[in-house]
Amino acid sequence: IVTASYTDLQDYTYYFVPAPWLSVKLLRLLQNYPPPEDPSVRTRLTECLETILNKAQEPPKSKKVQHSNAKNAVLFEAINLIIHMDSDPNLLVRACNQLGQFLQHKETNLRYLALESMCLLATSEFSHEAVKKHQDTVITALKTERDVSVRQRAVDLLYAMCDRSNAEEIVGEMLEYLESADYSIREEMVLKVAILAEKYAVDYTWYVDVILNLIRIAGDYVSEEVWYRVIQIVINRDDVQGYAAKTVFEALQAPACHENMVKVGGYILGEFGNLIAGDPRSSPLVQFQLLHSKYHLCSPNTRGLLLSTYIKFINLFPEIKTSIQEVLGSDNNLRNPDVELQQRCIEYLQLSTVASSDVLATVLEEMPPFPERESSILAKLKKKKPAVPEGTEVKEKEARTIPQAQINSLETAPPPPPVIQASGSVDLLGLETVPSGPAPSSGGLNFLVDMFGDQPATNGVDTFSSSSGSSSGLTAGAEENYKKFICKHNGVLYENDLLQIGIKSEYRQNLARVGVFFGNKTTFQFTNFVSDLVLPGTLSSALSVQPKPVEPLVDGGAQVQQLFNIECVTEFTEAPLLNITFTYSGKPQRLSLKLPVIINKFLEPAEMNSEAFFTRWKALSQPEQECQKIFKAQYPQEYEQVKQKILGFGLSNLQGIDPNPENFVSSAILHTRSQQVGCLVRLEPNKQMQMYRLTVRSTKPSISQAVGNLLESQF
Repeated sequence: IVTASYTDLQDYTYYFVPAPWLSVKLLRLLQNYPPPEDPSVRTRLTECLETILNKAQEPPKSKKVQHSNAKNAVLFEAINLIIHMDSDPNLLVRACNQLGQFLQHKETNLRYLALESMCLLATSEFSHEAVKKHQDTVITALKTERDVSVRQRAVDLLYAMCDRSNAEEIVGEMLEYLESADYSIREEMVLKVAILAEKYAVDYTWYVDVILNLIRIAGDYVSEEVWYRVIQIVINRDDVQGYAAKTVFEALQAPACHENMVKVGGYILGEFGNLIAGDPRSSPLVQFQLLHSKYHLCSPNTRGLLLSTYIKFINLFPEIKTSIQEVLGSDNNLRNPDVELQQRCIEYLQLSTVASSDVLATVLEEMPPFPERESSILAKLKKKKPAVPEGTEVKEKEARTIPQAQINSLETAPPPPPVIQASGSVDLLGLETVPSGPAPSSGGLNFLVDMFGDQPATNGVDTFSSSSGSSSGLTAGAEENYKKFICKHNGVLYENDLLQIGIKSEYRQNLARVGVFFGNKTTFQFTNFVSDLVLPGTLSSALSVQPKPVEPLVDGGAQVQQLFNIECVTEFTEAPLLNITFTYSGKPQRLSLKLPVIINKFLEPAEMNSEAFFTRWKALSQPEQECQKIFKAQYPQEYEQVKQKILGFGLSNLQGIDPNPENFVSSAILHTRSQQVGCLVRLEPNKQMQMYRLTVRSTKPSISQAVGNLLESQF
């Protein structure tokens, strides 16, 4: 096909491009297999790819957009195959150079695709340097692009091309852009800046500056893991402790100071405030007054941390003991309605009054260095393949099917706070979140609660045994927990005394990437750990799943993850089954759970006006196209609660469509590999009767029925 002229395949030529659809399909098919080992086959394939790259450089044979679209479709799929093969340096560099020409193209879609493909090229050791040559162009795109999705791809590419030689410049540019960045991408940017700053820090004063700037610029988007990590690094490095204390002290003097800055400042000054106490501008009393001026503006958790800083100040600075005791003994604190704060004040006041200076010094001694370990976020990124060339991340085979931003955001999902075991010392300032000692009870160690901000699954707290399953073969509580995921993507799927299982998933049209996190809640190792996904009945033809194996050993207190790349081929109603087996204390354990991959996850909300909605609604008037249900409300009929469930389900909430403002009108498009199906929904609450009338219409009766059944279960 690629060597033929458009006249040779005249009957199969589309705007001077021979058989573009077949070419794209064949190129995509080859990406499902490893690079050919036969030298002759490899040579022929390389020649084909070179021919495609050469033809892309030829002057266009037509000015019509159909010609350029077909030509570029073949080119981009060829580049995807080159990236997948990752074995020919010449092809990779040529692909990078040709993509570079699209970075400033007038068409937004081409700029987007070029940035996305270059993200993958940046992960190859052969083309990483070639990608770096386009750094200035990408930075310009970050600052000038009007489309937020293109700016997102520019952020991804800067992250991918970063190494030790350009880290400071890239981090500086990302920090500068963060001040005006779209809110939808701030959280991911903060995480990436934090990772780059730690990974490539040579001077750790620079790292401290970067993290404090992150908190100053985008404090709402700085997760606990980020500021935990900067504190760990400061405690472990004597050369940066004085600088960190001075810097946070200066940062706290800002009139508008983010609460995360107060947390970092309180912790660091509580440990190392003595290093700057010699300066009259940061004397002990000034430090205390500065921190206490923020106290009344903070949440109870931060107030608790500040109270711990105050008691540490009594040990560091005995001269201000009286001032601190006055605060601890005030009526507002001793009678605080928050039990935790009240107890801290009473105990700290008593400790400072009764204990001798020697006992006080022992109890409140400086925290010892944390165990030297790589950042848990970085460990997740590198766990895919340990042999990573300096400055690059090795790509995954599935990176072709899921946009890089989604891969990054999933793989860098915030981990739980680290386990810190410091014998002989008490972490009064709250970083030691997981106590050492015997295996905790179900309420003690919540890996995934910290990660997802969710409540642990309550229906699954039991011990493993063959009798704990239901008659259907599922583990007790599995069905109830599964239903909770119909309107959410992330959370705790199952928990008992041994294990906690959480889900973090992302969906884009008919593609999904699902991360399953297994947390060992005991102090003993799990062995022979196996997690298998089973597609029962017709589900094997409705879903295409590419699983990654899970680690067979799970240490006590550790967490492992398993990733599934999933494609929705056609509509379905059943759920995949996740079968988990392992050995604990010599006894085999078994679980069978429903993995919450549900048909509504592949819905994309659709916006439309009143005229368009009713035109489509009337067009779907055949009885078989409609599913209508009248049912009793299971939950309070609060407007905001219902609205959030509708949005979480994957539907839009169309305003001004229904004459009755209490009713909900929604639309969405279901994406499968084979087709896209529109879906219209009307939900009418009757608050007097505590009833609902639900009407779902679509061109496929099976989809109307499936969506109707799922929605009924949520209200």
